Amino acid sequence: MIISLISGIALFLFGMSLMGDGLKKVAGAKLEVLLYRLSSTKFRGLLLGTGVTAVIQSSSATSIMVVGFVNSGMMKVKESISIIIGGILGTSITGWIISLSYIDGGSGIQKLLSTATITGVIATVGIILRMFCKAQSKKNIGDILMGFAVLMFGMSAMSSAVSPLSESEVFVNLLSTLSNPVLGILIGLLFTAVLQSASASVGVIQALSVTGAISFSGVLPLLMGVAIGAAVPVLLSSIGASSNGKRAAFSYPISNIVGVTITAAVFYLLNVIVHFPFTGNSVSPFSVALINTILRVAMVVVLMPMTGLIEKLTNILVKDKPLDENEIRLEERFLTYPALAIEQSKLAVSRMTALTKEGVEKSIGLIDSFSQSDLKRVEEIENDVDGYEDALGSYLMQLTSRELNESQNADVTKYIHTLTDFERITDHALSIAMSISELNSKGLSFSDPSRNDLNVLFNAVSEIVNLTVQSFEESDIDASNRIEPLSERIDELCTEMKKKHIERLKSGECKTVQGLLFNELLTDLNRIGAHCSNIGVAVIQLAGGAFETHDYLQSVKSEGGSKKFEEYHEEYSEKYRISKPD
Repeated sequence: MIISLISGIALFLFGMSLMGDGLKKVAGAKLEVLLYRLSSTKFRGLLLGTGVTAVIQSSSATSIMVVGFVNSGMMKVKESISIIIGGILGTSITGWIISLSYIDGGSGIQKLLSTATITGVIATVGIILRMFCKAQSKKNIGDILMGFAVLMFGMSAMSSAVSPLSESEVFVNLLSTLSNPVLGILIGLLFTAVLQSASASVGVIQALSVTGAISFSGVLPLLMGVAIGAAVPVLLSSIGASSNGKRAAFSYPISNIVGVTITAAVFYLLNVIVHFPFTGNSVSPFSVALINTILRVAMVVVLMPMTGLIEKLTNILVKDKPLDENEIRLEERFLTYPALAIEQSKLAVSRMTALTKEGVEKSIGLIDSFSQSDLKRVEEIENDVDGYEDALGSYLMQLTSRELNESQNADVTKYIHTLTDFERITDHALSIAMSISELNSKGLSFSDPSRNDLNVLFNAVSEIVNLTVQSFEESDIDASNRIEPLSERIDELCTEMKKKHIERLKSGECKTVQGLLFNELLTDLNRIGAHCSNIGVAVIQLAGGAFETHDYLQSVKSEGGSKKFEEYHEEYSEKYRISKPD
C-alpha cells in the first residue's frame, strides 16, 4: 500500500511538472517576462501571480522566480509581495484539475465518456504528437496532454492505494484527531515540507477523502498547514541571495502564516458562536478542492490590504547588508527560464553599454579639464566593464545549451558577439585618459592646430559611440547603417592628422614627446571607431539572420556598393573636416 501510494505521488509530481513545462512553452515563454514587466500595481501583481501560478501549477515556482527578480534588482520587494499573494490563490486550480480523475462513468456511452477512457485517449494523442510531429509547438502540446494523463494516473494510483484504509479502525481514529486545528496544521505543514509541493499534498488529501473517513473539520487544518508548508522550497531558494532577495522569500511564509492565522481565528471564533452544522460532514475530492479554493480566497482578501505590513516584517527579519552598486547579479536560477535569463542579461548589457559611453566621454573630456577624480572614474569604468564581460560571457555561454527560440537565440548571439568590442572600447578609453594624464604631468600641451584637429576627431568619436549604443540597445538599423561610414571617416581623419603632425614635428612646432602621445591618441580613437564598426555590423547582420562581417564590409565599400554608405560618408566628410596643411 505504501509503495503504491509513493508511486502514485511520483507519477503525480512528474505529470504536473511535464504539464506545467508544456504550458509554459506553448505560452511562448512570455509568462515569466510578463510577471516581471506587468507588476507595477498591487492588483495587477495579484492577477499576474494568480494567472502564472495557475499555468505553471506551482506557487513555489512563481515565488522562486520572484525571489530571483528581487535578488537581481529587476523588481522591488514591495512589488513582489502582491505577486506572491496571487500565487497563493493560483495554486488552488490544481485541486480542480485533480477532481476530474474522480468522475465515474456508468455503462454504455457513459462508460466511454468516463475519466479513465478520456485520460487514455488524451495520453494516446499526447504520445502521437510528441513522437511523430516535427513542429515543436505540437510537441509542446503533446507534453501538456501526456503530463495531464500521467497526473491522472498518479491520482488513480494514490486513490487505489489508500482505498483499503476506509475499513481500518486505526486509520479512522487517526483521522478523527485531525479535528484538532493545531495538530492538523502541523501535520499538513510537515507533509508538504517533505513533498515540497502544495498541489501534491492536496492531491493526497483528495485521495484520502475517497475513503469517506475524513471530515471538514479534519480537512481544513490540513489545508492550512499545506499553505504554510509550501514555503520551504522558496526559503531554500533564497540561500546565498541578497538582503532583498531574502526578504522576498520570507514574505511567502509570512503571508501564509498571517493569512492562515487570521482566517483560522475568524472561522473558529464564528464556529464557537454559530456552531456550523457542516463541520462533521465527510468530504469528497470535489469538496476538498472547493474548501481549498475558499480558504485561499479568504487569505488573499485578508492579505492584500496588509502588503505594507508584510514588507515591514521582512525588513525586521532580514537586516540590510552593505550594497555594492557595481555587483553584477546574474541569477543562475533563471537559466531554466531562458526568457528571464535574457531579460536579465539585457539589463546587465545595458549597464555595460552605459558605462562604456561614460568612459569614452570622461576620457576625451580630460584634455579640456583634467582631474584626478575623472581619471580614477575612467579606471573604475574599465574594471567594471571587464567584470561585466567575464560574467555575461560565462552566463550567456551556459544559456546557449538551453532550448531557445529564434528570437532568443538572436539576442544571445548578438550579446556574445559584441561584449568584447564594448570591453575593448573602454580599454582604449583608459589608454586615452592615461596619455592625457602623462601630457598633464609633464606640463606639456598640444599646439593650437593639433588641439583643433583633436576636437574634430573627439566629436566624431563621441557621435559614433552614441550611435553604437543606440543601434545596439534599440536594434536601430538606420543608426547601425551610419556607423561604418562614420568609422571610415574617423580612419581618414586619423591618417590626415598623422601627416599634418609629421610636418609640425619637422618644423619644430611640436616636440617628440608630444608627437608620441599624439599618435597614441589617434591610434586609440581610431580603434574605438573600429570596434564601434564591429558592433554596428553585428546588429545589421544578425537582424538579417546572418553573420558575415567581412563580406558585408566588402560589399558596402566596393564600387557601386551601398548608396546609403556613400551618402552617409559624404555627410560625415562635410561635418568633420580639418584644415589642410600649409
